[in-house]
Amino acid sequence: EGSESFPPLRNEAAVRVLQGRMKGIQGHCNSCYMDAALFSLFSCTSVLDSMLFMPFPLCDRNVQGILRDEIVNPLRRTGFVRANSVMHLREQLTDKGQCSSFTNAEKDPEEFLNLIMQQILGIEPLLKLQSGSQKEQECYCYQIFMDKQEDLVVPDVQQLVERSFLSSDLKLVEIPSCFIIQMPRFGKEYKMFSKIIPSLELDITDLLLDSPRECCLCGDVATLECS
Repeated sequence: EGSESFPPLRNEAAVRVLQGRMKGIQGHCNSCYMDAALFSLFSCTSVLDSMLFMPFPLCDRNVQGILRDEIVNPLRRTGFVRANSVMHLREQLTDKGQCSSFTNAEKDPEEFLNLIMQQILGIEPLLKLQSGSQKEQECYCYQIFMDKQEDLVVPDVQQLVERSFLSSDLKLVEIPSCFIIQMPRFGKEYKMFSKIIPSLELDITDLLLDSPRECCLCGDVATLECS
């Protein structure tokens, strides 16, 4: 692969390059968790392109090169990534991680993101969350946890994030540079929702800790918040 870099796909170009048969990242040997994560992180957005280029303090340049030259650039250039390119990355992750099963087992996307962002590239956590009066916690992505809700048949991402934060009594400590959200569990045995509508924009006003918001009664700056 050449070292030329390609920008993320936008609008008509995204449709032209990514639509149709033999497009996306080819699956093989339980790779779907990684394929879906990589496609989401890089196909149409540049928010995490620092992962591909920045010489982070702990950065493994070999893994970074595979990610950039064998996966992201081909995806953006031709809309297709062969399974053996992902397997090459998985083999490197198995060598670097404490886990020997990245090449064959199904994993949680969060486990993959934590390994590649924290241990291999050394990126600072992207999210700062606070639950109630506990001290803030840092993480790389947020997984939506919620009980089955009868009134939500086909929810959108905005509804799911708001309800999940509410049920866990969570707030964002600050506006995140990148907000990676993992949808509710979706496995062979159990599907919480058959469809989820992507929210093209996410309003995090009510999710932010100590952010000024207006009173729903008088319109002035609110002094109290009820869940």
